[in-house]
Amino acid sequence: MPTVGRRTNVTTLPIILGLALAFTVTVVDPLVLSLNLPQVSRALHAPPHVLGLLSGAATLVMAVAVLAAGRLGDVFGLKRLLMRGLVVVTVVDLISMLSPGYGFLLVMRLLAGLGMTALLGVPLALVKVAVPPEKRPVGIGILMAVTTILCGVVPAFTGWMVAAVGWRFLFLIGPLMCLVSLWLTARYVPESPVQRGRRLDMGGVTMIGTALLALVVGLAAAQNGISRPETWVPLVISAVGAVLFALHERRTAEPALDLVLFRSTPFSVALAATLTLNFLAAGLGLVLGQFGSIVLSLSPETIGLLYLPGTLLIAGAVILAGRLVGKYTPRPVMVTGLLVMAASGLLLAGTAGPTMALWLLVLATWLCNLGSLVTSTSVSETVLSQAPPGHSGTVASVQMAFAMTGSAFGPTVYLLLFDFFFQRRWLADAKARDLSVRKAEQAVDAVRSGMAQHPGGNGYDPNLLRQAAGLKLGLDFAEGLRLAMLTVSILPLAVAALAFVLMPRCKEARA
Repeated sequence: MPTVGRRTNVTTLPIILGLALAFTVTVVDPLVLSLNLPQVSRALHAPPHVLGLLSGAATLVMAVAVLAAGRLGDVFGLKRLLMRGLVVVTVVDLISMLSPGYGFLLVMRLLAGLGMTALLGVPLALVKVAVPPEKRPVGIGILMAVTTILCGVVPAFTGWMVAAVGWRFLFLIGPLMCLVSLWLTARYVPESPVQRGRRLDMGGVTMIGTALLALVVGLAAAQNGISRPETWVPLVISAVGAVLFALHERRTAEPALDLVLFRSTPFSVALAATLTLNFLAAGLGLVLGQFGSIVLSLSPETIGLLYLPGTLLIAGAVILAGRLVGKYTPRPVMVTGLLVMAASGLLLAGTAGPTMALWLLVLATWLCNLGSLVTSTSVSETVLSQAPPGHSGTVASVQMAFAMTGSAFGPTVYLLLFDFFFQRRWLADAKARDLSVRKAEQAVDAVRSGMAQHPGGNGYDPNLLRQAAGLKLGLDFAEGLRLAMLTVSILPLAVAALAFVLMPRCKEARA
């Protein structure tokens, strides 16, 4: 195998492109499902309480299994694992097109998540193997730029195709990208050195997987009440599983998650940032799908187009971010990206409404995408710089475990917050009109049923509002969304403050 230092830009570019396509599948595949979830749920008669799980099922599996994937890549070969993951995603997504009901699709999403686990940290780990250290930040920037362009173009194209031929087209996107990535990976990407004799910490993987799964189930059930066993039992199981995982990892010779890594302050801050950015990006995808379809009555192709404007500008900004990380430190880039994401949430918190101008929704989406990808560039360089030789897959998988945890929790927590604030608003509305809680609940259910039966209509039209006994549910819905967005915007502001205070200020201080 030729040495890293002798690789030319001509051979490096197809390597980055192949790895970028594989990585982008893990972003685009769940994203297009979230954006078109109303159409999928209506076609498959999915009940409301499973929407968050259906949207986040693949990312939840990725969060659970990515630690094992990183270790497997270091033991058996990163390239070999990546190619197998591409094949699995291709086959499962094609089968998903035949889904007869939401239960079958949920199983397929879980299997797709298993395949996509190999497409997460492995591409970034292979960047460390195939690209010289001095060019790595720019390489990461190019990888994120490719992701940016595809995340702008694919949702718009997918929304148009869903409107033209139906929701099943969603599951052709992943296979098309996987096949191109498979060809480029097989031809250009070098194999990484393997670490023979290392064991897989299945106990640790099982414990953290149980804790994450139970937490998502508990949060989803919390929409129906905190005191119900369906809510608190999974939450207790999650807490116990997390404690047992931490104790187990401290005693295990070859842990799935080496807790020593967290002694590095930049590493810990970077993981907090990646958790935050993925939480916000995944949650926004759900907001755009639900709010855009139900309240603003936007078509699937229009919702997809929200990701397209400014895509090339974001791609250029991400490449520039990679250059700035290489020249200075990840700190200013990380802080800037998180502040931009906070601005996106605050914009929605201040402007969301039944008559919201479309350009404001486009701007909020653009700011979220810009902030998340700029932040990702600085996070990836910070994390990869901590990886010892032969452990790139394991260390990169830690970053992706936090990323997918955020992506899995995003839709569920956003729904939980929105339902909480929305209920408070229509209950206050009912009280002001001397309506009983029962009558108000019946009115809300009537409006929701009417919108579900007439998708793509006029949203909160006057006839439905009259059925709601005078409740102003359009305003109540928007107010609930604004409060939810205001709440989640606190998170990137807090992490940006941590990065500003704790990240190294000088290049010499970097690990």
